[in-house]
Formats: sequence, structure tokens, C-alpha cells
Amino acid sequence: MSTPVLATKLYIPPPRQKAVSRPRLVERLNAGLQHTPGILLISASAGSGKTTLVSEWVNSLNPSKKTSAIDRKSKIPNQVAWLSLDEGDNDPTRFLIYLVSAMQTVLPEIGMELLAALQSPQPPPLETILTALLNEISTFPDDFILILDDYHVIESKPVDQALTFLMEHLPLRMHLVIATREDPQLPLARYRARGQLTELRVSDLRFTSAEAAEFLNQVMGLHLSAEDITALENRTEGWIAGLQLAALAMQGQKDTVGFIKSFTGSHRFVLDYLMEEVLQRQPETIQTFLLRTSILERLCASLCEAVLCTPSGSGQETLNYLESANLFIVPLDNERHWYRYHRLFDDLLQQRLRQGTTVMESKEGGVAVYHVRASTWFEENGFENESFQHAIAARDFERAARLAETSWSAMFRSTIQNTTFLGWMKALPDELIRARPVLSVGYAWALLDVGEMEAAETRLQDAERWLETTESKPSGKMTVVDEDAFRSLSSTISFARAFLSLAFGDVASTLKHARQGLASLPEADHFQRASAAALLGAAFWRSGELETACNYMTEGVAEIYKAGNPDFAITGIVGLADIRMTQGRLCEAVRLYERTLQTTLEHGEPWLQGTADLYLGLGMLSIERNDLDTAEQHLHKCEELGAQAGLPDWKYRLAIVQAKFNEIRGNLDGSLNRLQEAEQLYYRSPLPDVRPVSALRTRIWVRQGRLNEALGWVREKGLSVDDDLSFMREFEHVTLARVLIAEFKLEHANHYILESLELLERLLDAAESGGRAGSMIEILILQALAHHTRGHGTIALASLERALSLAEPEGYIRTFVDEGEPIRELLTKLKAQGTGTKTHIEKLLTAFSQPATIPQSEIENQKSEIPESLSPRELEVLRLIAQGLSNDEISKRLFLSLSTVKGHNLKIFGKLGAKSRTEAVARARELGLL
Repeated sequence: MSTPVLATKLYIPPPRQKAVSRPRLVERLNAGLQHTPGILLISASAGSGKTTLVSEWVNSLNPSKKTSAIDRKSKIPNQVAWLSLDEGDNDPTRFLIYLVSAMQTVLPEIGMELLAALQSPQPPPLETILTALLNEISTFPDDFILILDDYHVIESKPVDQALTFLMEHLPLRMHLVIATREDPQLPLARYRARGQLTELRVSDLRFTSAEAAEFLNQVMGLHLSAEDITALENRTEGWIAGLQLAALAMQGQKDTVGFIKSFTGSHRFVLDYLMEEVLQRQPETIQTFLLRTSILERLCASLCEAVLCTPSGSGQETLNYLESANLFIVPLDNERHWYRYHRLFDDLLQQRLRQGTTVMESKEGGVAVYHVRASTWFEENGFENESFQHAIAARDFERAARLAETSWSAMFRSTIQNTTFLGWMKALPDELIRARPVLSVGYAWALLDVGEMEAAETRLQDAERWLETTESKPSGKMTVVDEDAFRSLSSTISFARAFLSLAFGDVASTLKHARQGLASLPEADHFQRASAAALLGAAFWRSGELETACNYMTEGVAEIYKAGNPDFAITGIVGLADIRMTQGRLCEAVRLYERTLQTTLEHGEPWLQGTADLYLGLGMLSIERNDLDTAEQHLHKCEELGAQAGLPDWKYRLAIVQAKFNEIRGNLDGSLNRLQEAEQLYYRSPLPDVRPVSALRTRIWVRQGRLNEALGWVREKGLSVDDDLSFMREFEHVTLARVLIAEFKLEHANHYILESLELLERLLDAAESGGRAGSMIEILILQALAHHTRGHGTIALASLERALSLAEPEGYIRTFVDEGEPIRELLTKLKAQGTGTKTHIEKLLTAFSQPATIPQSEIENQKSEIPESLSPRELEVLRLIAQGLSNDEISKRLFLSLSTVKGHNLKIFGKLGAKSRTEAVARARELGLL
């Protein structure tokens, strides 16, 4: 189910026909555009004129108008994208959909594929999306402005984090404007210290005496003396909404002087008084219209008519009157179709509605009845989320539950709707959900998708009790709305249980539940059949039965194509290719990726979801074949497409491949950094994690000679050479063998090398019986290294020759070259003896001569000559340290807390390998950093 984009949220509010010109503030905003990149913050209370000011400013940038000298000199952009935010935008995916849609109003070419990805069942991670979006923005030659209005409605930390990421990497051509009632949870101090932030506060927005006079006498049509204007300005402190309400209340007043004198008190009480005055002066029909439609976030004529049960045509007539009477109604489009009330005005109308509900209205349901009517209108017009929210506001939980149940089947096949559905479930009473088995299962799947396994288990149990025929069935009445979903509920529960079991590594239970689900599943339900096949494939993959796993996954791919979800098919292709690589069948993996990539490019949308992962897989295989230029091209294309065409774990897998690239280039610290990033991105899923990040990190530690850390990992994992072997722990046990070889090199104790050889022999037998030629190649190479280290050259050459016989047909190179000088020596001896495949040996020896392939293979405690890169902030702190400033002085200079400065110091010392300020400065000067 795609998320509809409400176009009215993207319209720039048209300028008021009568408005006070504010050139001093427009000039401030224009000056803010001179910062590149620049961020403009307009933060002030409700009714301060933020939106009106920005609307005036935007319209002053219209290129059709005569360009002033300052415009020509400053090259102020005239392309403006606008996004009016509301509470629904706290959903990160929805926020990004609207963000991209807003940008498309000025940059139509931008984010087309990205937007499709966000609308797909499995949208990519937020940072991935933003990275791709920023890359696209950077290619545009012209400056533009993005305005986020009403940002105060955002209370979502993920949305704040997404916007922070955007601000941290803001392209030079882009200017960001945020209008809000309160300061957002963004690192404003950082941008202030950098000189990137232009701010307008409530004190800036207050009307001056001249502006107040123009507003009251010219715009509002009053005839007040200078003394009266000053008194009113002082009483309202230049607050625009207060002045506007006062002016409305004074229209028709004979004693304006007396009114102004009595106009005292806080804004809240003044506004309450003025609301009384304004409302009482309106006809009863208008008062009724205002109060009852105040429950709506947005208004249109037919919606208002439905809420008030009035004749067709009356809604538009009333909306036109409200606009002409300046009764705090804001048009949301140029066609005057959609409107909204001023936020503060709307709040007060709702308060008055609750307080003033009549006895008759109370008997009919009071305010709730208006919400129910709104819910009905939204349902009939295809706005499921708004319909649900109004049902909840009416406390009509039965209606809300019905809406949720009828929507779930479509949402089940679209992970973009998962956050929304989860929010729906949390808004419903628990006992109501438990009485509805379809909703209980839907809730369980929504929880599974976000990793809340225990909570999902509880919901599955709730549903299962209704399906039992024993005395354990719950008391009370079961409710079913979606009969089709209920009929297939047994299968849906079985697949959910298979998902749960596999996530916890219980292969036997996974097989049992998946087969149970398949037994009662209709042949035509291709989506569920694909899910079952994928779960079975992943289960056999986890147990090491790779050929069986491939058969099931191939079946799943075929079924998902029939279901019309090609992005899910690519998930299966990536899994299949991974298994083929474990089997040592690189050529087949390449064909899988290339054939699927060709198909996706030929079909276009929606087939492009997952294309980034295809390029990533091809890049990974190109690395193994030492075609590093091609690998870089594939990875560049992968990063370019990743945000709009990547699968959920795209960023995690990319970080793993980037770590490998850093390792190849000898940047082992950089490789560890990428692995740390990957570890943070990893999340539990049914797919087997056969190459854990912790084991990859341990291999880097071994190359760096950090055996203490490596041995700590061995102890933490409880690894031993006497362990029973399994496919899932094969990679870890091979890593243990590497640690033992490294210990032998360091301490020359024979038991280490003997233990490693014994372990490698057992691992080789297991890999061979499991048909894992890819594992066999690495194990044989390690056997050769172990024998070579021990001085048994003949045995070493025999192991290496066998590894070559397996590797040559598939084009393995890096697996050999990454082991360093000992393997090069053995290959040279094989070449001299005329044994092995001469052509492939020469190719391997050529690869050793390439500068990028020189590894740090010696087992020694050494530090990289070039330290890990310092961040821009760390360099800034380092320069101030070099100038002799204390931590306290640096704190004040950079507007940072003292603890933050100390934290930067520790990171700087660690990266430079220094123990003191003096040593850090000296080391930085050696490296040319100062």
C-alpha cells in the first residue's frame, strides 16, 4: 500500500492581499542566504507571523519582479520548496516521502527512484536515503531553498536525527529554513558556533510601532490615534495575533479608547476574552461552523458539509466568507480547495467546543459525533490513516478496530506501513485487540518487523487461543471483520512462528511451522508461498544443507515474481548468490547477479528496488577476482542508488565490503571503523549471520598483532579446538585457527601450531562433506601457512596446490593474496617446480606486485604511520590546544560543554597515539596537521 502524498502540504502559502511589508526582516533572511551552506531558523510563539513573513519573503524572490542591486550582487535563489508539517510526519518514512516530494516541486528530476523506494514494501534505512538524496542535490547547478514550516509538531527522535544528518551534510547549493514555535531538538549550538545559523526570534518578529500602526489602520481598517496604537502595542508587546484579534474585536466598537484601556492581562486571558468578542459578533451559523470543524486538521467544502450534515455547496460558501473576513483561515493551495485554521485559533475553538457542547449534542454523542462523521468521510475518500485517527478521537474503538483489520492485509505486504500500523495498535484498547484474532496476528507481525520478539509471541498466543477447540479458549465473543484473512490465519500464524524460531536459531521448529503453514495454503497465494519457501531456504542454509536451501530459495523467488513483488525476489537472489559463494561457485554467483540486474533494468519501476544490492554483490565478487577498478565502479553505483534502491540491510553489507577495501589498501584502522559501523547497523533477522562482525574484527586484530584482543574474543565466544563443529560457527573456528597460528609465530610453542592443524583438518573434512568449496579454499591456504611456518615446506605446497585446483576455475585471487608474503613464497616455489596451474599462479604473483594489495601480515605490535583521520571538530580543538588554550577556554570559544571538550581531547590523543597535550601537538606537527 503506497502512502498518498497530500499536495496541499507542499503549496507555498499565497501572500495576503493586505499585509504589512517587513523589509527589515526580509533583508535579514536574504543576508542568511549568503552563508553556504546556510540554515535559517525562525523560532517564535504561535501568532507571531512566522508563516506570513516567510510567505512574503518567498514571493519577494519571484524572478519576474525587478531584481534589486543586493539581489544581483548576492545571487539570491528564487527556487523554493515548501513543506507544511503535521503530527503524521513523526513517522520517519512519511517525513522523508514528503521531504522528497517537496524538493520535486523545484527539482522535478530529483529523487524519482528514491521516492519509489520509500513507497516500497521494504524502504531503505533513513541515512541511506538521505545520503543518496544529498548526492543528487549536489549535482544541481542552481541554488534553492527548502522551507520546513511548523517543525514544532515533530516529536520523533528519528526524524530529528534524519534532519541533523541532512544539516551536517548540507550541499552548498541548498539553504534550509525551519519555522517553529519552539527550538527543535537539533544541534543548534554547533551551527551557531560555525557561523552557519541565521536566527529570527520572537523579539525580531514583534511589530514595531510603525508596523503596528500600518496593520491596525491600513490593513484592519481602524482609525486609531498614535497614542492608542502605542498603548495597544505595549499591551500586546507587538504580538501579531494579539493585535489581529484586538482589531477584530474593535471593529464596530464605539469606545475604542475604553476598550484599549481594558485590554490587559496575559496573552492567554486576553485571547480568551477576544475569542468571546470575535465569536459573539459572528452569525450563529458561522459560530457553529467554526466550532464543529475545528476538529479537522485540514478543511475542504465536502468534508465540512459531512461533519455538519449541511447541504452541498454550503461548505465552500462558508469557507469563502471566513477567508474574506480574516477569520484565521489559511488557504493551502492556489485553487482555494483546502484550508486550515490558524493553529492557536484552532486550539481555542476546540476548547470552546468541548466547553460549550449543548445538552442535545451530548445526547447525540457530543464532539465524538463530529469525529465519527469525519472518519466516515475520510474512509470513503481513501484516507485510511485520517479515518482511523478520527475514530480514535471519537473513542469509537470498534470502528477503529474495523478500519485496522480491513486495512491490515494490504499493509502486511508493505513494510512502509509497518510504523503506521504499529501506532494504530498501540492506540487501541488491549482487550479489544485480544478479542480479534486477525488484529492480534497483525500486531504480532508488526512487532516482528521491528525486532520485538517477546511482545510478538504474546500476540500470537492471543490469536491462537481463539483457534483452539479446547477449554483454554478465551471467554467472551470473538470478533472477525476480514473473513478472508481469518480463513488463512492458521497459515499466517505458522509463518510468524517459523520467523520467530529461525530468528532464535531453532531450525527444527522453523521447518515444522513453515510446513504446517504450507499445508493449508491455497495454491494461488503466491506471496505467502514465497514467504514459506524463503523461511525453509533460510532454515536449511542455517543448518548447512546448502543445496536444499538453494532449491527452496529458487522456488521462493519464482513465487514472489508471480505475486508481483520483484524487490522481495532480489532479496532471494542475494541469498542464493551468498550460498553459491560459500560453495565456491563464484561464476554462478556472478551470473545470478548479472542476469537479475539486466532484468530489473529492462523492467524499470517497481523492479529497481534492490538494484543497489545487485551492484554491491558484483562489487564483492570483483574484489575477490582482484578487479579493483571494476569493483569500485560497482560500489560507486551501489552507493549512488542505495538510498532509493537498496534492501533493508544494504548499509550493513556495504560497510562490510568497505571494510574489506580498507584492508586491501593496508588501512586496517579504517577497516575496523567500518566494521564498527556495520556492527551498529546489524539487526536480528531469520537470515543466518555466517560471518559475524566480531570474527571479522578479530582477523584484523591478528593482522595488526593485537593478540590480546584476539584472545579476548576467543574467550568471550568460548571457542575451543575440541568443539563440535557446525556450519554456523565454521567462520569463527577458522578464525580461531588463525589466532593459534599467530600465537605460534609469537611464542614458538609447538602446541599452538599442532592444535591449529588438528582443528583445520577437522574443518576441512566438515566443509568437504558439506560441499563448501569456498570454505575449503581458505582452510587449505591456512593449512599451507601453518605447515610453512612450522618448516614443513613439502606438505605446505601440497595443501596450497589443492587449494589452487579448487580456486582456479572460479577465479579466486584475493583469498590467496591477502595472506601476504608466505603465500607468495610458496606460489613462487610451485611455479619453479612446474606444479599447479601455471597461468593462475602467474596471475596471483602479479597481484602481489600491485601496491594496493600489500597487506600488513607481520605479527607485531605496531601503530599505523598515518593515524585515523581527525574530524573537523577535533582538528579545531587540536589547533586551540596548540595555541595554549585551556579546556575551559576552548569550551567557551566553541560553545561546548567542558565534558565535551575533554571527550574530544581523549579521541585526539587516541588517534595520534599521544599521552599528553604536548605530545599530541608534536605528533600533529610531524604529520603536517598543524
